[in-house]
Amino acid sequence: MPSIFTKIINGEIPCYKIAEDDQFFAFLDINPNAKGHTLCVPKKEVDKIMDLDEDTYLGLMRFARKVGRALEAAVPCKRVGMTVIGLEVPHVHVHLIPLQSMANATFQHKDSFTETEFKAIAESIRARL
Repeated sequence: MPSIFTKIINGEIPCYKIAEDDQFFAFLDINPNAKGHTLCVPKKEVDKIMDLDEDTYLGLMRFARKVGRALEAAVPCKRVGMTVIGLEVPHVHVHLIPLQSMANATFQHKDSFTETEFKAIAESIRARL
């Protein structure tokens, strides 16, 4: 059965898309730790990051770096944090989180945004790619 991320990539579930290429996809987290919290995923469904082949792993890091640089330009923050945790969805995903403090990285503090705000955030990041 396809993961929720595969369904997002295939357009079966809507998202606030940031970027896409032939191998990777980035979209806003709908339960964000901070404004602009973005997920970068390989299109190939693999459960654990260490199970990715080396080329896909390195490609995901290059893709996440590109998205992270645009995110940092779009959302004022001290830095963009990157984490790979991955227990909640069995599909490799890299979290890019604009950090104001370490509380943004704990996954215990969540922000909420309206659909209009999510769209504006996504557009602002895309404009900087």
